[in-house]
Amino acid sequence: MKKHELLIFIFLCLLTSGISAQVTFVVQSLPSNTPPLESLYIAGDFNGWQPGMPDYKLSKNEAGKWSITMAAKAAGSVIKFKITRGSWATVEKGSAGEEIVDRSFTFGNNSTVDITIANWADGSGGATSTAASNVSIISTDFLMPQFNRTRRIWMYFPPGYETSGIRYPVLYMHDGQNLFDVLTAYSGEWNIDETLNTLAASGKRVPIVVGIDNGGGNRIGEYTPWKNSQYGGGDGEKYMLFITETLKPYIDQHYRTLPDRENTGIMGSSLGGLISHYGSLKNQATFSKAGLFSPSYWFSDSVWVFTHKYGKQQDMRIFQLCGTNESAGMVGDMQRMNDSLVRNGFSQNTIFNKIVNGGQHNEALWRDAFGEAYLWLFDTYITAIQKPAATSEITCFPNPVTDVLTIITDRKIIFDSIRVIDMKGRIVKTISVSKDNKVNVQNLAPGAYMLRCIQGDNKTDVKFIKK
Repeated sequence: MKKHELLIFIFLCLLTSGISAQVTFVVQSLPSNTPPLESLYIAGDFNGWQPGMPDYKLSKNEAGKWSITMAAKAAGSVIKFKITRGSWATVEKGSAGEEIVDRSFTFGNNSTVDITIANWADGSGGATSTAASNVSIISTDFLMPQFNRTRRIWMYFPPGYETSGIRYPVLYMHDGQNLFDVLTAYSGEWNIDETLNTLAASGKRVPIVVGIDNGGGNRIGEYTPWKNSQYGGGDGEKYMLFITETLKPYIDQHYRTLPDRENTGIMGSSLGGLISHYGSLKNQATFSKAGLFSPSYWFSDSVWVFTHKYGKQQDMRIFQLCGTNESAGMVGDMQRMNDSLVRNGFSQNTIFNKIVNGGQHNEALWRDAFGEAYLWLFDTYITAIQKPAATSEITCFPNPVTDVLTIITDRKIIFDSIRVIDMKGRIVKTISVSKDNKVNVQNLAPGAYMLRCIQGDNKTDVKFIKK
């Protein structure tokens, strides 16, 4: 062999020595209850854990088995994955319906990997629910008019809610499937109910939590305000309008909430952390607290322009969390966001940054940090002394109203002040002492409002409709 040919050969050997062969995953066995007409997908850290991406759809091989061939990676590279039927509601589970650890594969000599699927999330096989008794599904098909689709909505009620007669702050959370119940969780649950119940038992005051299921294949779109050239997205603004203009008014109307911004928070992880960042800054009149767990700031550089544009408008508390074993840029992006928030008006003592050594991008990381995040975000509420309202029986007449609203109480009360609050938590009218307990609402725009009647330390809210 000539010298120059030998050098080329050696160069090619060096160039390719670190690359392993591609791998083919073959599903050898499926649960008997697998719907015959549905397709299978692979989801993992290589595609942002998206459960039904067309590029990761399995196909039938010559033997009639579902399979997919993945591109080669450097020898020693590790990927984590699971098989779904297109959504996290149909992810694979253990034989008894229990959560299973993420599958993993290390690129090397193996070129074919056989997979056996024992069960699906929607065929739980007798596993028991882990949701506490004070967790309820208030709707399986709550209308999202902004998208013309529906969604399951969960609610956690503080212990004693039924008899306390008091109102509670509200924390809105994304990925509701993963918050309360192992049966619906696709990567483990957050144990929100267990954590808050434990805090309540120790004497801490806890909030109402509203959990909104993600939309499966619509998750990327709903949780991202901007488009990504690879993953799409961009419907985050409409998703936040659903929360602020549809869901929150419903919750405030039907449950004993403290609807003002000081008592309203939002929290999520990964893309849920991104939409919580966007939603809290965009709607500072509605939210005063944001929990941003492993936030996906990488999704779009627009997040930095957005943060500069909106900056601090009102006081907020922001809790950022990530682990050192997440994506390579996660820690740096979180620190960069901290600096961006400070440059744009937020005080450093209102931003809490927690970096967990060895922490991975999963529910275990977020579950372990939830209690600490809640205690920090809602510190003022937790430490305040709350008294049952002495003026619990309040109505207003007429309702709906055109011009003047009269407040009717079960005993003679002269309120210190009366405030009219819109469904975004903004005070639109204040009466500093009303001797006749009448409120002129003639100039209000038509819609739903909350009337807050204040006497000393007592606050009582009643909803009314302006025609």
